[in-house]
Amino acid sequence: MDLDRTFDWQGRRIAHATRGSGPDVVFCHGTPFSSLLWHPFAEALARDFTVHVWDMPGYGRSSKDAAHAVDFGTQAAAFAALLEHWGVREPHVIAHDYGGAVSLQAHLTERAAYASLMLIDVVAIPPSGSPFFRFVQENPDLLAQLPDYIHRALVRAYIGNASATDLPAGILDALVEPWTGPDGQPAFYRQIAQYDEKFLRDNENRAGEIDIPVHIVWGEQDAWIPPDRAHRLQQLIPGSTARLVPGANHLIHYDQPVALMHEVRSWLDARTPTA
Repeated sequence: MDLDRTFDWQGRRIAHATRGSGPDVVFCHGTPFSSLLWHPFAEALARDFTVHVWDMPGYGRSSKDAAHAVDFGTQAAAFAALLEHWGVREPHVIAHDYGGAVSLQAHLTERAAYASLMLIDVVAIPPSGSPFFRFVQENPDLLAQLPDYIHRALVRAYIGNASATDLPAGILDALVEPWTGPDGQPAFYRQIAQYDEKFLRDNENRAGEIDIPVHIVWGEQDAWIPPDRAHRLQQLIPGSTARLVPGANHLIHYDQPVALMHEVRSWLDARTPTA
């Protein structure tokens, strides 16, 4: 699925794509990933839905200007602006990892309206952030100067740790590639350095305000964000539902794609009976 369009927002170039027809479904990716995770799911759903994918500024095919902030608040504002650019009103939003905090902030702070929200192994409430995250936050400039081959090996190992199985070399290469080169390498460490839990605390404090249908899906073997976070989120968000998926680590898209597609499709079909 080619990101064949760009949206210019506050000096940033946001790569995105839209396919299909029917009720609007928007996919949000996390870190250190891109919309690539969602392309097979979006393509399959395009038969019955209008699907939208995008790379957040600082990620994937979008611009990676060092002068541009990439924190949760900025990404939420960018998402709200992109929804307006698309002319999308009340889409079904499906978010993974960092995309969870971004979609929640866009809804709670930017007042973006959704028909429903599916949160999949999300960064959403504190505490969050691995020991690696904390190390990078303490040494962002140093790590950005690593020799290219060491940086590539580090990113490959980091991303590979998110899967319950060995990712195929082609997929792992595609996930690592945006973080290489003179723009990608510093961008990788910059997005971690700007990670700020104040936005997660805000989500936690305001979760009771959420009054749309919310479904939480979590890999039962998530090594990045413990599955008990799914239960905490369910308790915080009124009326939400939750399901754990056996055999899935953080990258449930590759570990259990059939189970994830079943969750997504069942959730959407229940809310769009005419699709």
